[in-house]
Amino acid sequence: MTTTDRTTHDRTTHGGPGTMPKTAARRARRRGPRRHTRRDRAVLCVLLGLPILLDLVLVWGPTMASVGLSFTDWDGVGDIEWAGLGNYAHLFADYPQFWPAVRNNLLWLAALGLLATPFGLLLAALIDRGVRFSRFYQSALYMPVVLSLAVVGFIAQLILSRDQGALNALLGGGKDPVDWLGDPDLNIWMILLAACWRHTGYVMILYLAGLKSVDPTLKEAAAVDGATERQTFFRVVLPALRPVNVIVGVITVIEALRAFDIVYAVNKGRNGLELLSVLVTDNIVGEASRIGFGSAIAVVLLLVSLGFIVTYLVQELRGEERR
Repeated sequence: MTTTDRTTHDRTTHGGPGTMPKTAARRARRRGPRRHTRRDRAVLCVLLGLPILLDLVLVWGPTMASVGLSFTDWDGVGDIEWAGLGNYAHLFADYPQFWPAVRNNLLWLAALGLLATPFGLLLAALIDRGVRFSRFYQSALYMPVVLSLAVVGFIAQLILSRDQGALNALLGGGKDPVDWLGDPDLNIWMILLAACWRHTGYVMILYLAGLKSVDPTLKEAAAVDGATERQTFFRVVLPALRPVNVIVGVITVIEALRAFDIVYAVNKGRNGLELLSVLVTDNIVGEASRIGFGSAIAVVLLLVSLGFIVTYLVQELRGEERR
């Protein structure tokens, strides 16, 4: 084969200087957008459709039903009668347990947000510094989180009971014991202390995970610039924990407004421990069977929850955009 023939053969087989070889062209075509097969579409429909369906049926369906029932008068058995805004008018004006329950829920939110959350952040910062026995402290402080609030309520009864409680035994109040759980002026503070004890461990774990993900070079750069350890934490580390702050804030609001188990285990949410969730249960499941009125309380609780959560998220997102 001559040189000219060999060159022509190479260009035909492998392509010329400006052309692409046939095998490479086939690979390029294969790397294009892949079409989903029927099996792929079926899997996507199952994986996405089932969670969405369950969410609509188990969450948004009952939510919309509660909103509709809040404008009716129904005992769960007889006919449903339209009541308009009558349930809400009675709730705000003539229901004596409502405003104490609102006050207690706000106290719950303040205690978890202003006491338990900062204390959990402090514990996370101390453990992140590598103190001795940090693994033991981490496990011991997180242990209350695995307990349900009902169990925490039973533990509170064992410690704070008037006649056989451990606290009165330690204080030596045998002749005139303090009624920590029966006195309406004291019981809410004792229960809040137990709730903060559980919530602190949860916050600590979240912040500890966030602190582990902070870039160490940020701290080193702050130290080189002459920043103290306190300045480094508040001006460098804490702003870097903004995503964790959002999660902790939302969880704190949810925990404060859905509180139910612990007060119901102590005295069924009465005598100073009224909460909105307890009022919903007493009116819908209790002997009263006022489903329409209980739904109105549930709608109020829903609106309060959404108000706090949406406001907090909007503020955090605006702060993130400014950065």
